[in-house]
Amino acid sequence: MKILMIGDIYAKAGRKALEEYLPFIMKKYQIQFVVANGENTSHGKSILRKHYEELKALQVDVITSGNHIFKNPEVPKYIEEVDDLLKPLNMNPYTPGSGTVVKKVGNKTIRVTNLIGRSFMDPADNPHYALEKIVAEDNSDLHLVDFHAEASAEKLALAWNFDGKITCLVGTHTHVQTTDNRILPNGTAYITDLGMCGSYNSIIGANPEEVILKEKTGLPSRFQPAEDLDNLIFSGIILETDNVDNSVIKIDRILITPDNQDKYR
Repeated sequence: MKILMIGDIYAKAGRKALEEYLPFIMKKYQIQFVVANGENTSHGKSILRKHYEELKALQVDVITSGNHIFKNPEVPKYIEEVDDLLKPLNMNPYTPGSGTVVKKVGNKTIRVTNLIGRSFMDPADNPHYALEKIVAEDNSDLHLVDFHAEASAEKLALAWNFDGKITCLVGTHTHVQTTDNRILPNGTAYITDLGMCGSYNSIIGANPEEVILKEKTGLPSRFQPAEDLDNLIFSGIILETDNVDNSVIKIDRILITPDNQDKYR
């Protein structure tokens, strides 16, 4: 089976990157299941219902999220009406929505679990404990985990702790794709961060001007999504698993920029 996992979709440019490249990637690589992190989909924070529908129309099967998921007041109103938009499982339990879901693809069951880190992030429950409870009860064929976290060591620790117990753990949140994609000793696929989809000429999706102002002067600055829609970036991984024993065969990075975009059209 071939699975595509897509990094943080940032605002209008991120949505355009999916619209422009996703159909081609799905056809070229014969993708059977798509997971995308959508917590920055609407103007850089959260995901409006109309943008959720846009991603579904592009055949995204499950949308994961992170610390910004509830920044838009629409989300609490519809997240429990759908089963394929996840909040982090270890987020405050009083927030609505689910942090894990099982989907059927052909004769395979695929669980997707969304977790959030605790280092340099808002308060959250222990992700190891949260995932441990799910794994103990899980009998799905494949288990994909999106760990939305800041610290690379925290992501690595979770992956190593569950090596051989889950199919794949991918990091999101930093918006910068790492080059450490690998299969751990007991068979779990791993990458520290998938990267992002959005404007290439940006600072992790935002206009450079506002970010520079804050970093240079320390003055308050409201970040705005970069609006360069002609130069896009699309980041993620393609995971291939064995159809017989469900083991991971390989995990390959995909990174589309203006320098190589012609290969994906």
